Amino acid sequence: MTKPENQNQSLDGELLAQFVSLVGEPYALFQEEDKRKFLVEWRDKYVGSSPLVLLPGSVEEVSAIVKLAAETKTALVPQGGNTGLVGGQIPDHQNRQIVVSLNRMNKVRSISPLSNSMVVDAGVTLLEAQQEALSNDRLFPLSLASEGSCQIGGNISSNAGGIQVLKYGMMRDLVLGLEVVLPSGEIWHGLTDLRKDNTGYDLKHLFMGAEGTLGIITAATLKLFPKPLERQVGFVGCTSLEQLSEFFNFVSGETGSFLSAFEMICRTGVEFVLKHGSQSQEPLDAVFPWYGLIELESTKEGLLGGFLEDVLGRALERGFIEDGVISSSEAQRKNLWALREEMSEMQKPEGGSIKHDVSVPVAAIPQFIKQGNELVERMIPGARPVPFGHFGDGNIHYNISQPVDMDKQAFLEQWEPLSNAVYDLVLEFGGSISAEHGIGVMKRDLLAEKKSSVEMNLMRTIKQSLDPDNIMNPGKVF
Repeated sequence: MTKPENQNQSLDGELLAQFVSLVGEPYALFQEEDKRKFLVEWRDKYVGSSPLVLLPGSVEEVSAIVKLAAETKTALVPQGGNTGLVGGQIPDHQNRQIVVSLNRMNKVRSISPLSNSMVVDAGVTLLEAQQEALSNDRLFPLSLASEGSCQIGGNISSNAGGIQVLKYGMMRDLVLGLEVVLPSGEIWHGLTDLRKDNTGYDLKHLFMGAEGTLGIITAATLKLFPKPLERQVGFVGCTSLEQLSEFFNFVSGETGSFLSAFEMICRTGVEFVLKHGSQSQEPLDAVFPWYGLIELESTKEGLLGGFLEDVLGRALERGFIEDGVISSSEAQRKNLWALREEMSEMQKPEGGSIKHDVSVPVAAIPQFIKQGNELVERMIPGARPVPFGHFGDGNIHYNISQPVDMDKQAFLEQWEPLSNAVYDLVLEFGGSISAEHGIGVMKRDLLAEKKSSVEMNLMRTIKQSLDPDNIMNPGKVF
């Protein structure tokens, strides 16, 4: 891939001044203290350098920035809420890439409850999109732990997943149309809300999941759904993952379209949350090695309480679960979810954590985790696997906490060899090395190793065609 000429020389003051003039001085950041929050990933794992952070306020300003970048072959790094986990939103260390933050582009442009659609700027946070939909008796179903700060543009660029993929699909499935500034600076006005448009290539899919390497998403038309009026959560205990798998098969058939989430939780993770979390309590009377958290939702009130109780009762009778509890209030529903949602954060007090966002076929989950745990024990005796995640769609967050008596840095130095072994195992099961977090910098080299040459060549051909000078988020994905 061709490097931008200016990646090999400093960006001079005159050129930077031209970029500043496109947005105005109040929206151009030079000082290190002002730029820091745009250059450091929230876990401090990725830290970059940039001479300038631009905050455009309109698609026209984004277009002007990209046109100047194309003319001068200046590298740009598009950024949303800076909540990504693979470094895709952070510039490199050469201080030659300009960050383009979409923070100021944060308007809900329109909403149509009748069409079940909403047009939003890319800088609208996921939480704001959810709230706008709810205020119009509609649901935007994407749900992530970072929803208060992650932005729609970033969600689309990384093809975010979350807890309700089982029912509603990935972010890719929730987008009807896009507005995108191409690497030439041209604007593609594709904000349609059509459900059927069979006129050639579906161009929006090029930019979803592309992590800003093919253009800058500035707005999107999102799919909405009827607002659920009732939700019920069930929390169950199982003696093995095979039993949990049988329960998933049973409950999927019994609950049908009511089932919106099915999460897998390991005992080690629950213990971390109980130990370090603020409000969580032991969920069941007895302790089990594996738990399942399911959520049902309905657009009619009064349907789910007795229904879920009946389903869990029959599951208990047939030996698919050992015990279970049903939320009796909204507060209890949130507390049960906290056992799942706080799990990743509550690993921090336990020391170093090596994390993997992977997917395998649902039927293969028990054997994958069994072999994965055996692999970890062979490579780092005493390390504590904390697998959890979206069982219903095969997305496992296969995290590993350091041994209790091991030095944190010594453990983290094993990240690469351990991860390579885990990814090899994932591929043996026909899985993917990235389920919902993307590629970014973290998995860039690994992607080239694990993808076929045909797939990589197709991707490079698309990149070269749209962005021949490689100015859009260079160094990411490829």
